[in-house]
Amino acid sequence: MSIADNYKTVMDKICKAAERAGRESSSIKLVVVTKTVPAENIKAAIEAGAGILGENRVQEAKEKIEQLGKIAHWHLIGHLQTNKAKYAVQLFDLIHSVDSLDLAKELNRQAAKIGKIQDVLVEVNIAREDSKAGTTVEKVSSLVEEAAPLSNISIKGLMTIPPFLNDPEQVRPYFRILRELSEYIQKKAVPNVSMRELSMGMSNDFEVAIQEGATMVRIGTAIFGERSR
Repeated sequence: MSIADNYKTVMDKICKAAERAGRESSSIKLVVVTKTVPAENIKAAIEAGAGILGENRVQEAKEKIEQLGKIAHWHLIGHLQTNKAKYAVQLFDLIHSVDSLDLAKELNRQAAKIGKIQDVLVEVNIAREDSKAGTTVEKVSSLVEEAAPLSNISIKGLMTIPPFLNDPEQVRPYFRILRELSEYIQKKAVPNVSMRELSMGMSNDFEVAIQEGATMVRIGTAIFGERSR
């Protein structure tokens, strides 16, 4: 199947999952993950209808944006080191992976330099996996409250990467916890904070994530096939 066919299949699955959950499919955004994907394949995804591209690394994204231009919204979905914040605010419309107050402060500082309000999500490592970034369930609310006064970032919601498990149903509890955290923070009505976005769900489990409230699903393999590296 072509990239266009795969994209359509994924969109159909998103629509059906939304329908089963009693949600409007328009409330769910597809972030097409383009890590290691060559430019010609990214163009094919754009032609098929992709409007948001997700990259894991700042340097790889920079090279692609220089080559392709702002052909879509670019999101950073991978871990961000503080020393790359300067470049991240120049490149990305949304950063999914804020996991510390230090990083939030540096993004705020760098965004102020270019007169930008940087939209961000706070990443939560629900399973406490050593291999993954993210703040803890216990600390996420205080991190949001401490970062909220920073005038050049705007917190739009939460993100998580759950453990990779073969059965999507085993992942459901992690998605549910993120949604409950979002609802808890929303009730606090923190100024400059919106819990509008829940970035969760990938190629193997996005339908379950949608049932649990995902507003953004991050999908690469189901569109481009397995990565070569």
